[in-house]
Amino acid sequence: MVDVTKQDEAAAVAAAETADDRGDSSLDVASSPGSASGGSDAAPAADASDAADPAGARPRRGRPRKGAGAKPQGVELVLTVTGTAEATDWQAEVTHGGKRVVKALPVPATAVAAAAKDLHPDIAEAIESVLSAARDRQRSRVEQLQAELEAAQRALADLQAD
Repeated sequence: MVDVTKQDEAAAVAAAETADDRGDSSLDVASSPGSASGGSDAAPAADASDAADPAGARPRRGRPRKGAGAKPQGVELVLTVTGTAEATDWQAEVTHGGKRVVKALPVPATAVAAAAKDLHPDIAEAIESVLSAARDRQRSRVEQLQAELEAAQRALADLQAD
């Protein structure tokens, strides 16, 4: 089937009227634009409605179809909990659908440990290992500071004795 442009359509109508005047009822439209003469490689003329609005040219209404690999939509809620290197200060942020809902909210370490235990044993184990290492670092720091305090108190006592 050959698409007929408006110029071709007008030429075809004029040729049809000329053919009717001569008594010839058959009319072929050539496939080259602007040509209304017959030929062996010609196709029958198309309706004006087909030429103006081909089947695939109309915009579709409604929602587009989902692709074959489309994921079902669900709720995306992201909770990010971050801690300092010493794991003494923790912060929580919540993102919903790409928008940050809660920004840098301070959270105590005990609340982080309790939430991890409530979520899943694997999560609790990972968080507990981080907190346990932080506790060990803090104990050693306390011991170090106590030793420094005792040394400073002895130095002060020696200065006051004179």
